Amino acid sequence: MQSYFRGRHFIDLEAYNREEVETLLDVSFDLKRKFAMDIPTPYLTGKTMFLMFFEQSTRTRNSMEAGFAQLGGHAGFLDTSSMQVSHGESPKDTAIILSGYGHAIACRYCNWGYGNAYLNEMARWSRVPVMNLQCDLYHPMQALADLMTMKEKFDSLKRLKVSIIWAYAESHKKPISVPVSQILLFPRWGMDVVLAHPRGWELPDWVIAKAKANAEKYGGTVTVTDDEAEAYRGAHIVIPKNWGNWVTDQTGLQASGAVKVVDDKLRAHRSWKCTEEKMATADRDVVYMHALPADRNNEVEDAVIDGPRSIVYDEAENRIHTAKAVMTLLMGGR
Repeated sequence: MQSYFRGRHFIDLEAYNREEVETLLDVSFDLKRKFAMDIPTPYLTGKTMFLMFFEQSTRTRNSMEAGFAQLGGHAGFLDTSSMQVSHGESPKDTAIILSGYGHAIACRYCNWGYGNAYLNEMARWSRVPVMNLQCDLYHPMQALADLMTMKEKFDSLKRLKVSIIWAYAESHKKPISVPVSQILLFPRWGMDVVLAHPRGWELPDWVIAKAKANAEKYGGTVTVTDDEAEAYRGAHIVIPKNWGNWVTDQTGLQASGAVKVVDDKLRAHRSWKCTEEKMATADRDVVYMHALPADRNNEVEDAVIDGPRSIVYDEAENRIHTAKAVMTLLMGGR
């Protein structure tokens, strides 16, 4: 078990080797058991952290706030529209000041081309751990909870067919950070990962190259296809979720506020929807996952997300336990 975590940043899971991720999972399972038995876990008593949100959140904000309270600490929620960053204060100044007030900074900033750079600039100047609550490139908290959920549901992850599938949605332009984090992480556990999407919704070339290198190192595979049926066929885990075109849809999205959510190019792929019929072509014991919120009846039929193969609520519940593990190890571990 890897035991050196204290003071490290948590920007992406690529910075943590497999042994370190397993340690994070071990602590997550321990915290989940203690929560179920109502055993107190005051590992971070008296500590303070700041949660900066440039975007809306349900699971991430509440898993961090509730989780930190269960660890004995206090989390201050910061809506960045009411902070001086909205007037142009630099990430350097923000990081230096906030890191002098508490013990960690966590931030969600998904604006394409800005979010990850902003987090790394804060990490450069912060005296305390900086945690990524989702940026334009990565969502490590979600991917860690996904992996925990998979380990709960399957005896072994090696050679499981896991299909990350683009799905039609009209709710909002969703960043690529969830599928990017998933395709980089899952091959490290020897899974056979299929990435399926219509033409025009490719992930960056460097992501695919890195994912294939991870697969080669750990005995998994990565297949990229525009054939949706191939992704469902025989799959053990399906993750149908929308993401935007990182080249066109997300550039300047929040800066301009003018990018349309639904256009003719998107409408042309309404058939990319998770249905009972498609699930029937997967493995007999297939499970359905989604980071939530799902665009019901666009991304997925209610019969699937509310059906016996759906494990979305287990997945969402694990967000608090993995978040608590990250906070415990980075803020209170060795």
